[in-house]
Amino acid sequence: MTSSNAKTQRRKDAMSDWLRAFAPLRLCVGLSRTTWVAAAFCALVCGAMLYQHSAAAEHDPWKSPQLLALKEKLRAAPADESLRAEIRRLDLEFRQRYFRRLALNLTGGWLLVAGVGALLLAAKSAKRLTEKPPMPQRRTDAQALALQAAARARRSVAGVGAVFGTGLLALAFMSQSPLSDKAGEVNKVLGGGESAASDAPSLAEFQTNWPSFRGSDGGGAAKGDWNLSFGGTPGGNVIWKSPIPAIGFNSPIVWSNRVFLSGGDATKRQVFCFDAGDGKLLWQRAVENVPGSPAKLPEISDATGHAASTMATDGRRAFVMFANGDLAAFNFDGSPAWAKHLGVPKNMYGHATSLAIWPGKLIVQLDQDEGAPGGSKLLAFACATGRALWERTKPTHGSWASPIIVEAAGKTQIITVALPHVMSSSLADGAELWRAELMEGEITPSPIFAGGLAIVVNPSSKLLALRPDGAGDVTKSHIAWTAEENAPDVTSPVSNGELVFTVTSSGMLTCFDLKDGKKVWQKDLELEVQASPGIAGNRLFVLSTKGDALLVEAGREFKELGRAKFADLFHGSPAFLHGRVYLRGATNLWCLGGKK
Repeated sequence: MTSSNAKTQRRKDAMSDWLRAFAPLRLCVGLSRTTWVAAAFCALVCGAMLYQHSAAAEHDPWKSPQLLALKEKLRAAPADESLRAEIRRLDLEFRQRYFRRLALNLTGGWLLVAGVGALLLAAKSAKRLTEKPPMPQRRTDAQALALQAAARARRSVAGVGAVFGTGLLALAFMSQSPLSDKAGEVNKVLGGGESAASDAPSLAEFQTNWPSFRGSDGGGAAKGDWNLSFGGTPGGNVIWKSPIPAIGFNSPIVWSNRVFLSGGDATKRQVFCFDAGDGKLLWQRAVENVPGSPAKLPEISDATGHAASTMATDGRRAFVMFANGDLAAFNFDGSPAWAKHLGVPKNMYGHATSLAIWPGKLIVQLDQDEGAPGGSKLLAFACATGRALWERTKPTHGSWASPIIVEAAGKTQIITVALPHVMSSSLADGAELWRAELMEGEITPSPIFAGGLAIVVNPSSKLLALRPDGAGDVTKSHIAWTAEENAPDVTSPVSNGELVFTVTSSGMLTCFDLKDGKKVWQKDLELEVQASPGIAGNRLFVLSTKGDALLVEAGREFKELGRAKFADLFHGSPAFLHGRVYLRGATNLWCLGGKK
């Protein structure tokens, strides 16, 4: 039994010796396989990356036959919104494809680095195991050889690093997008060959027209030398009048030889373009089939109607907004430019806030009854494309006042009034600059900017002037003066830079000193007035609801210069341009003459 155990033990020892003898060989075979697998992996990754790069270079998306065909169709039919939508879809698809390729290149690069590292490690280990172990010998030059080997190793590592670094840099430089990184290139295609930036008017051109409610700055005053008169006749020196096809309470806007109005009811909402020279209706277009627009219209008060907001124009397009929340743009030839739905404004009397505009940017103020928190907001859109530029929520409630855009305190500011705040926001990004908690009641009068002061009306209560250079809450720090007599309830103030004029709905006309807010004079006109007064030169123009028009000297004493009567009903404010006055009545658009 003892001899048998001894034999078994000897066999086990022999087997162990045999396994130990062949272990390096098995490990060497495994490492050789790893080397080949790593080499194959690196080759596959390199091939995939080269194929991806060559395919991307050969298939330039901007040379896609499909996209080129769509661009040709768009040139033939620039008003086709479906073509524009398809071009935008392809543009998005191409950009997504490009970013996926970048991600694949990055992933492939790291995989290649890992594969090459594994290849070098496996090859080195396999080579070491297959080498015949050297017999121990005494070397007198061992130290010198070690130093030489270390130097070669450092040079090898540096060389491999340089090769891989060069390869990665080459991939980075070769991976250029076939698409332009400038949004203007897409706008150029969609806009028929002209970029949005070059399509905007200069500020000087903008300010010499009447592009929005009460002019370019919303102040209602026309600068320059005017000799406005009614010609000594009760008819008021009318040059022409033209019927307006639909009802609306908005005011006219004028750019060069074009006058724009909007109108409508529950069945149809339209834009009208008239020739400023002879009053001819050049075109009328309905705003319909707007994506997202509700099938059922909201209930709208007859006091405001569906078209109370005054339009705006940049000299290339005319912009309109209706009480159902539809916002649309038309080119000057009447073709549609773009349209979108902003949601139904929730105001007790309907939406009446007018659009504000600055070269390149259209501003929409949406203050609602259910405004705070989050319901009220201020929005900016690109005039050329309708693209949303920014959107800011406001801690305010309902308002029917219109925003103004002014340059004050070294900034371009959007000044808005709504319950309970007067607020200033940056035109660049909509960020709040300052606010003052001053508003009460139903906010209808719009602010103006004159003599470096923002003039606002707390309806039927106060007229206030604020310095526009504050930050944060300026309720207690930036009120320049307050006047508590004859504050208007509906109409907006107007200033000639020295005096401020207001008129109440009952016809109380009042003059204040712009510097300190002291009352200079007042005159009861005994007229119902809904239209805001305007100034042309040194003439103050006041228009009653029933068509009584007065010219008053814009001075420190009340002096009536003329009076006329027009057979119409008026709620909109006058527009002044090129020596003429444009009035929107209930039934007609009126043009009055005067020398500039």
